[in-house]
Amino acid sequence: MTFDIEMIKKVYAELPAKMQAIRNEVNKPLTLSEKILYSHLHAGMPLKAFSRGKDYVDFAPDRVAMQDATAQMALLQFMQAGKKKVAVPSTAHLDHLIQAHLGADKDLQEAINKNNEVYNFLESVSSKYGIGFWKPGAGIIHQVVLENYAFPGGMMIGTDSHTVNAGGLGMIAIGVGGADAVDVMAGMAWELKMPKLIGVKLSGKLNGWTSPKDVILKVAGMLTVKGGTGAIIEYFGKGALSLSATGKGTICNMGAEVGATTSTFGYDESIERYLRGTGRADVADLANSVKEHLTGDAEVYAEPEKYFDQVIEINLDLLTPHLNGPFSPDLATPVSKMKEVAKANAYPTDIEWALIGSCTNSSYEDLSRAASIIQDATEKGVKAKATLGINPGSEQVRYTAERDGLLATFEKANAMIFTNACGPCIGQWTRPGAEKEEKNSIVHSFNRNFKKRADGNPNTFAFVASPEMVAAIALSGKLDFNPITDTLLNEKGEAVMLDEPKGFELPPLGFDVKDNGYLAPAEDGSNIEVKVSPTSDRLQLLDSFPAWDGKNITHAKLLIKAQGKCTTDHISMAGPWLKYRGHLDNISNNMLIGATNAFNSEANKVKNQLTGVYDEVPTVQRAYKAAGVDSIVVGDENYGEGSSREHAAMEPRHLGVRAVVVKSFARIHETNLKKQGMLALTFAHAVDYERIQEDDTIEIIGLTEFTPGKNLKMVLKHTNGTSATIDLAHTYNAEQIKWFKAGSALNLIKQMDA
Repeated sequence: MTFDIEMIKKVYAELPAKMQAIRNEVNKPLTLSEKILYSHLHAGMPLKAFSRGKDYVDFAPDRVAMQDATAQMALLQFMQAGKKKVAVPSTAHLDHLIQAHLGADKDLQEAINKNNEVYNFLESVSSKYGIGFWKPGAGIIHQVVLENYAFPGGMMIGTDSHTVNAGGLGMIAIGVGGADAVDVMAGMAWELKMPKLIGVKLSGKLNGWTSPKDVILKVAGMLTVKGGTGAIIEYFGKGALSLSATGKGTICNMGAEVGATTSTFGYDESIERYLRGTGRADVADLANSVKEHLTGDAEVYAEPEKYFDQVIEINLDLLTPHLNGPFSPDLATPVSKMKEVAKANAYPTDIEWALIGSCTNSSYEDLSRAASIIQDATEKGVKAKATLGINPGSEQVRYTAERDGLLATFEKANAMIFTNACGPCIGQWTRPGAEKEEKNSIVHSFNRNFKKRADGNPNTFAFVASPEMVAAIALSGKLDFNPITDTLLNEKGEAVMLDEPKGFELPPLGFDVKDNGYLAPAEDGSNIEVKVSPTSDRLQLLDSFPAWDGKNITHAKLLIKAQGKCTTDHISMAGPWLKYRGHLDNISNNMLIGATNAFNSEANKVKNQLTGVYDEVPTVQRAYKAAGVDSIVVGDENYGEGSSREHAAMEPRHLGVRAVVVKSFARIHETNLKKQGMLALTFAHAVDYERIQEDDTIEIIGLTEFTPGKNLKMVLKHTNGTSATIDLAHTYNAEQIKWFKAGSALNLIKQMDA
């Protein structure tokens, strides 16, 4: 079944004429990214050659996708927008709230029991407003999107940072906060600064133990967690043509870990095969009719230095397997070097758990290649030393893998098959013994490995690898095992080598599924009532944030000066806190509890300047709010990297924080702060971060003349009677300043509709 085929037909029917107009105006060969971006300009946006990294541009995405943890807040906001139905095809996917614990069936039932109120809310609000609904157990949002909705040359946004996974099918797919999704679902323009372009030329062909995952692990090591910020990564070259569509998706998925706006590949035969293999031959036929517009121009790929802002070249023939980590997804180590690196850094090398799945690596191909390793070991008499955990990406993948014996292969090795859901990747994992906080290592095929993310233990060293490598390490029980050179002892005491992984790009017998978990919305939702109990601790209707009072900020207190890495996990933790994603006041009790205070190197312990007593961050902020005292948050580099969760912006806004001032922002978080009416500012000179003292009283002046391109001033009044004035830069344009003045972007929407 092809969803939204009429929309796709329209996109492709209009594409040739749009491309001709774009070429006439831009007057140069075009990258794939430019073709998709320019062909999706909003109707009110004049066509011109936009300046990358400078011009804000209004776009009209084709569709929106939301997962349950973010859909709650996104749809609570959409309910305030006063619309009867979403303006573009939209879906909600229930994949985040399912705990990995006892196994698929028991865990799914437990999730339904615990989250029934939230699930009923999401089902009813989806049906009312015309949103496709994917039930719990249907699969992980990004795998479901790849199988059902992604199409070459399309543009989508999603309320999850790994929306970028759909780039594997040649889309521009971008992770956003819920307020951005509301704009698009309400039929308004969606704004984005025109991205810079990074070209990655792939030559050669993957071989042996090397997989598509190793491509992005290598790129992450080269670019670092912020090297792709503000840019689209476009992959091309003969090496790109040799990759499967799901392999391309894996590479695009982890582009979020280098801060990239998104990543994408041109339409080719592997994408066509995947479309046909997932029952979308009609989309493949349509794409073939306009395929010259669904990849970059030949001139671009022949001389990429002329057309990209940065070019990286990787020879797949020479690429080797990698392990990235711990605690940061860009800390790249070739598997061949892990013995010496682990020893030098005192990494724990014993592995108790090895996890395969997540939106990054849970396709049929991933499972088949990992299963081949386990099958080979079983035949050679080798038993796994670590416990394998498996999260299939969708019910279609799970059902097909079960039919073909892949799951049985894992189960014979005593693997734990979890629900088709995110599970341990996002901290939804009840790991036995994690509460002891013992130093240990795990390996997984996920995308992120921040401290405490998987199991809540700050002493778990998590390493990211391909599913094949995770399977091999599970068999050895050792982090530093290299299957290319090392042997394993079988039950007879014989030293054996593992064969290279083998797998299937697509199931040889085709995909199959009995119930994919999809529920269509009501044809007419006008009579559907969405109820939220006023006494619920899981859901809370939203009140509008107050508009700007027209004054500068004076007499503000410093809430926290965060030191070092401060991701959205640090600002608004997941794990057990996911259950409060629909209740802004309750989830605000986790605000910044993971951030490190620069003045005492401790987490969740800051000075209440009204009493002089140290307390938890949310407690101190609630005291400031009760006393009518403004507060400021100060942060380090790449503040807010990681997940798209807008709760990290809404919580400080709700509790009365007025401004976040940092050395630099991650893209999505900066936008989320702006959307919620917060001041997102950067030190004009990064060294001024050091001048912030714990007991400062702070002013931010220049707001009465707030204009694009004009710095604001921060005045620091120290307790010794001295003061300092520093410059604060910002990236607000005229429209974003209206958001600030209105109190939020949503307030502005309501004003326009009034």
